[in-house]
Amino acid sequence: MGFAYPKQKFQDWFTQQWAIFWGTRIDPRAVPWLVGPLGSLGVIADHFVEKVAEQEGLVVERNATGQGLIPSMKELQLPGAEFARLSPAIVDFYEKTSLYRLAFRVQWNPLFKVFGKLVNYLFSHRIGQLNIPSNRAESSEQITSEIITLTDPGTGKVKYTVWYRTFKSTGQVLYSGVYSTCTLPSGEVCVKAVFPLPNGNATVILSPSVGPEGGLRLASSGKKFGAPGFYFLLKDANGKLWSQYVRSFRDQLDVRYHEGHLMAEQTLTLWHWRVLRFQYTIHLAGQEAAASISPKLDREGLG
Repeated sequence: MGFAYPKQKFQDWFTQQWAIFWGTRIDPRAVPWLVGPLGSLGVIADHFVEKVAEQEGLVVERNATGQGLIPSMKELQLPGAEFARLSPAIVDFYEKTSLYRLAFRVQWNPLFKVFGKLVNYLFSHRIGQLNIPSNRAESSEQITSEIITLTDPGTGKVKYTVWYRTFKSTGQVLYSGVYSTCTLPSGEVCVKAVFPLPNGNATVILSPSVGPEGGLRLASSGKKFGAPGFYFLLKDANGKLWSQYVRSFRDQLDVRYHEGHLMAEQTLTLWHWRVLRFQYTIHLAGQEAAASISPKLDREGLG
């Protein structure tokens, strides 16, 4: 069994050792669909961007205009009938994410809210990553959204697309994630979101589908390693890689175009219990932003 790097915060060491104990040693060459940038010790935020660029000889462009999380939604290889009914507004958002602004509201399940506060206290505030608020249940929050690209100077191709999101009111980091597509061993093409953590990352692999009204659903609801789902990936004290597949934790994102607006709802569950729900309004920069989550959306949801 491997051992986590010893000279770090105890809570970081403990969670890494837990993932090693319950996880599996992996060869990165055998799982290209899973590997992604790893964080280093200390604050994550957007600091990892420069480190990854230096390590891999990439060129960084901040505030990349007109860049999207996915260069083309055709990369998802959705069945023809599904792609044909996918809302053009959703396609535009994913292909030109930098042109959009977001507001969101978070609703915690009271049973898990204390856990959320503990994670923020022990990890999120310190490392500047996965900073999910636990005290903003009643009002919406504006998000500053930045797209950062890391490009191979030899080929001119973007290797990593970072979606860096902060709270507009405080500048505090919400998420700093690397977005791409990946092809699982089954041949299914999924959306992959990698969130760097100390000596590792949290990776969410989401299976796409299109609803009858043109909405996009991204779901991490697999049953085994190699399927869509939530993965911890980490590097031990000897530089070996380990991964733990957390089947009990699931993430579902529903995006739809309704009455001239893009809306989204994201639900995180643990052992099929709802942990928390995000509700988003999405609008093009320059258009009048919704000051709060639409009451109609709040009543109806997107489920």
